[in-house]
Amino acid sequence: MILVTGATGNVGRRVVERLAVAGHGVRAVTRDPDRVRHPAGVEVVAADLADPETLRPHLHGVTAVFLIWPFVDPAVTAELAPRVAAVLADAGSPRVVYVSAASAEADPDSFWAVVERAVTASGLPWTMLRPTGIATNALGWAASIRAEGVVRWPYGAAARSMVHEDDIAAVAVAALTEDRHDKQTYVLSGPETVTQAEQVRIIGEVIGRELRWQEVPAPAVRPMLVAALGSPAFADAALAGWAAMVEHPEPVTDDVASVSGRPARTFAQWAADHAADFA
Repeated sequence: MILVTGATGNVGRRVVERLAVAGHGVRAVTRDPDRVRHPAGVEVVAADLADPETLRPHLHGVTAVFLIWPFVDPAVTAELAPRVAAVLADAGSPRVVYVSAASAEADPDSFWAVVERAVTASGLPWTMLRPTGIATNALGWAASIRAEGVVRWPYGAAARSMVHEDDIAAVAVAALTEDRHDKQTYVLSGPETVTQAEQVRIIGEVIGRELRWQEVPAPAVRPMLVAALGSPAFADAALAGWAAMVEHPEPVTDDVASVSGRPARTFAQWAADHAADFA
């Protein structure tokens, strides 16, 4: 049995689907099971990482846990992550496959790094997945693309190696079901860097519309980012990261291919998969 947190999210949902298709027992965690629809045979249970003890009743027979961390505040994370890890360790130490971030090593104070340390300190078996930019973040532009054909955003020259959410899911399923990934850290990226402005152009090509990038100052979008991310510090870190990528592009790795057995998909392939979201 494999426990999947974040089971209704962009990556978690695909992890559930891939595991179910492969015939694995899946227990999908959500705060509201009545609103969740998953493939036949998937067990949907109620739990909330804000109360780690709610996980305990659902850990019987669990051999691996897919962990998506929902809290961006490092202080909240520092209090909750060790408690979550302790509950998992008490339940037989299932392998934890955690979706962290490529920036975790460079930013030891980030919530991603705090969770990594809590998991490793607990003695649990683990695999760390550190994606670069997750391509679904571009869905944040969908409303303005549909309405106006314009994306107003800072740092159009920021070069990102956006990774398809299903490529993350494919690597996660391998790590959840194969022993060879224990104590491994994978940096997951797309096969190339594409600037933010180029991402908009590519989306336009896919949906058959001429789209326009409009550069705006970072302070203009900061209030919206703070509201969307729930943390001024997290919003500032995101803006600083994009600024840095103008001169220092995100890394490109072959970890998706080496783990999943097939090349990472391009941003154009991701845009084609999500064309309906922008049309």
